[in-house]
Amino acid sequence: MLALLPLLSLLSLLTTHAAATALTYKLVPNEKECFFTHIDNPGVKIAFYFAVQTGGSFDINYAVYGPAREAGKERVILDGEKERQGDFVFTASEAGEYRFCFDNNMSTISDKLVDFEISVENEVRSSLPQKAGASPEQLSVLEETILKLSGQVSTLVRQQKYFRTRENRNFSTVRSTEGRIFRFSLMESGLMVAMAALQVFIVKMFFTGGRKGYV
Repeated sequence: MLALLPLLSLLSLLTTHAAATALTYKLVPNEKECFFTHIDNPGVKIAFYFAVQTGGSFDINYAVYGPAREAGKERVILDGEKERQGDFVFTASEAGEYRFCFDNNMSTISDKLVDFEISVENEVRSSLPQKAGASPEQLSVLEETILKLSGQVSTLVRQQKYFRTRENRNFSTVRSTEGRIFRFSLMESGLMVAMAALQVFIVKMFFTGGRKGYV
């Protein structure tokens, strides 16, 4: 455990400084909602991830807008229709306010539960501390190893998000299937009771009519 602490401290020096916001939002039918982040310095990277967890066909319309330019027009950076999930990274070429919007206008009855994350990454990295007797080649190898570990951790985080989305969607499908089976069972039971009542009524009419003819 003690040997792991220096590695973690070096990893914190080499990884990028990031400010991230992870949220879950429920969009009602025909609703459009936007979320904002402000960029102070151009050139930073913005990571944008979203996934529809429940509702309808698990799809949503999305759009990302840059800062307003002349005549009040906004620059569309990313957009898509009826997407289930997305994972994007782009460079903010301008300072200002960026807008991330979700649109559920295609749905008239289904709510959509959307998980999303907006992360602003600053790529300024600190240099490794110089140690007596350590060659630059050794430091570069260590730096590459730590950066690879950082990339693998990021990959694991993204895979966890993907499996969580799959789990939520499969659970929603199971609940929908259970509801359909329950409604079908009620309908089948109602039809059986109606058929039994109809048979009793027909048999009763048959014997009643037979007695009248006999008299």
